[in-house]
Amino acid sequence: MSETGRHADVPEETLPSERETAHVAVEKAENPFADPGLPPHEHRIQDIDERAAKRSERTVALLFVVSMLATVGFIAAYVAIPVDKVVYIWPIGLTSALNFSLGLTLGVALFCIGAGAVHWARTLMSDEEVADERHPIEAEPEVKTKVLADFADGAKESGFGRRKLIRNTMFGALALVPLSGVVLLRDLGPLPENKLRTTGWKRGIRLVNQSTNLPLRPEDIAVGSLTFAKPEGLEEDDHDFNNKIAKDALMLVRLQPQDIKDKRELEWSHEGIVAFSKICTHVGCPVSLYEQQTHHVLCPCHQSTFDLADGARVIFGPAGHALPQLNITVKDGFLEAASGFEEPVGPSFWERG
Repeated sequence: MSETGRHADVPEETLPSERETAHVAVEKAENPFADPGLPPHEHRIQDIDERAAKRSERTVALLFVVSMLATVGFIAAYVAIPVDKVVYIWPIGLTSALNFSLGLTLGVALFCIGAGAVHWARTLMSDEEVADERHPIEAEPEVKTKVLADFADGAKESGFGRRKLIRNTMFGALALVPLSGVVLLRDLGPLPENKLRTTGWKRGIRLVNQSTNLPLRPEDIAVGSLTFAKPEGLEEDDHDFNNKIAKDALMLVRLQPQDIKDKRELEWSHEGIVAFSKICTHVGCPVSLYEQQTHHVLCPCHQSTFDLADGARVIFGPAGHALPQLNITVKDGFLEAASGFEEPVGPSFWERG
């Protein structure tokens, strides 16, 4: 199609003149990536109406106050709500009341700090765009002076010094929210106190067969056999059974008295029946594999091996010390503890001493 045909339907007054066309062509040839510049700055309502600015200030302060209250609620929930309490929350269903409360309060605390900072920046801080030419990496003294001046201007425009309500509530929110992390350190575990050093065994507690749930008599333990026992009164339907049996589990072996090498082991036995903790002193696995010819007992987890004829000392594997022995005796025909364990059972712990 000819030039005449292309412009036949276009009004002549709308076509650019030859001079304008030539000027644009020269500009593009000289600088094909010309800076289009910034659009005119439009003032926000907060920039021209102090009442609107005050409303935004109160909104930001409210968000920071809610964050502080949520942090206090986090700490209160951690202290007050039992760890085993379960509640129904739609649409989640049954869930831990403690976990839900901690997640909700901490989420609100962090969200309100973020939302307050965003609202502050969008409504009260200066939003005027400033174009700055690129400069060498090495800063000149003039540049440093300019940066400090820009920083001072930004601080002034933010109203940080003038709007004390926002500043003080922000400091309060930022100061309180780290307490959530400090409180969580408490959940590294309850203080052990002396719980790791004591068990359910004490003088006069009968030995009960863990399989039959019946008190044990000396004649129930055959030479070369391995029998597992628990303290009398500890039942499997107790809510803390697993925690207690993890320390109270006992194994009994009947040896020939002349085969017992350790003097204290012989004194704490009854007619060759010896009682040792079933809990391996490496990582707490149940020791359960017995070799009657050698009197060795093996932990199946990491192959720690103990000699039950020589004080249950470690003869192989990573276990750090011998299995604790329980001093036993007989009363009214039944085996019972003459005392509790004299040392902590199970693996070593940092404060064991």
